Amino acid sequence: QVQLVESGGGLVQAGGSLRLSCAASGRTFSYSLGWFRQAPGKEREFVAAITWSGGGSTYYADSVKGRFTISRDNVKNTVLLQMNSLKPEDTAVYYCAARTRRGEVVGITSYDYWGQGTQVTVSS
Repeated sequence: QVQLVESGGGLVQAGGSLRLSCAASGRTFSYSLGWFRQAPGKEREFVAAITWSGGGSTYYADSVKGRFTISRDNVKNTVLLQMNSLKPEDTAVYYCAARTRRGEVVGITSYDYWGQGTQVTVSS
């Protein structure tokens, strides 16, 4: 089993920055770790992902490219999401997820373990 705990969410003004962290425990192997978000009335969507092996390839949704950066700490089993130039439309509950089987890196259905989520609110 894999346990994921997100932290770092909160309130921030538009244009500001916020850093989310996800601490993983239990099963150590994952093909990738990803961040997803869900706004009220909308479906959960892909934000960013990073592979756990090799140098750590990164993937981003077009809406966050150039603003968000995903990184990993293999020793601490932690993945970070640095969010800059935040916009009100970034407001959502952000979820950390782990993919322990083969599948699409950016596909929601490919991930089988999920955290409880952390609220990010961006004011205008």
